[in-house]
Amino acid sequence: MGKNTEKGTKGSATDTADIADTADAADATDTGTTATPRRRQARGERRISQLLAAAAGVFCRTGYASASTNAIAREAGVSPGTLYQYFPNKEAIAVELGGQLLQRAHETHGQAFRPENLQRPLPELLDAVLDPVIAFNCENPAFWALMHGTGVPGIAHEHEELHAGLLARIEAVLRDFCPEASTHELAHISNMILGIFKSSLDLILAHEGEERAAYTAELKTVLLRYLEPMMTTTPPR
Repeated sequence: MGKNTEKGTKGSATDTADIADTADAADATDTGTTATPRRRQARGERRISQLLAAAAGVFCRTGYASASTNAIAREAGVSPGTLYQYFPNKEAIAVELGGQLLQRAHETHGQAFRPENLQRPLPELLDAVLDPVIAFNCENPAFWALMHGTGVPGIAHEHEELHAGLLARIEAVLRDFCPEASTHELAHISNMILGIFKSSLDLILAHEGEERAAYTAELKTVLLRYLEPMMTTTPPR
């Protein structure tokens, strides 16, 4: 009898939690003005953040293809049923997480390519552009895991736009430093710069501490030696 009572109590607690999560999920998009819906909406948003953080950890460790909703729920400390109240499948989680990370990536690129940064000498320019972009990728390893090889349509399209935007920014910088270069040459150089950066980022993300700093320094040295002979002018201040 004791065992049955314990089992029933435990089940009730789980049911209560699931009911609360159901209410939170329903209220996550509630636009009501009363205090209770707002509190429920806040709880729902916290639960979504919890699930996305768990998904980021799982995607980094196992890769997107090997990840499962059960693993994500386990990482978040919730039941699979609770997860499904917020996301219908793994792809929906990846799209939401990827969208948030892409937005942050756009903001980071905007910070890196600020006009005042582009007026600096080449070594300082490389520091100003590369440091925030590398820091973003190191702080958000799930970004790299999701943007490469997931095959999720919503993510792939937006990542292509991010890639094209970054190439356009690099070309704009090169146009100021290398006014005699043709459009064709600028495109080749921009693609080479981005290729060098992405290949080096693999090494940077695979290491920590002094080793990470050493690979970051090597990347800057490679780009400096590649670009310096091409620079024929200094952008006007």
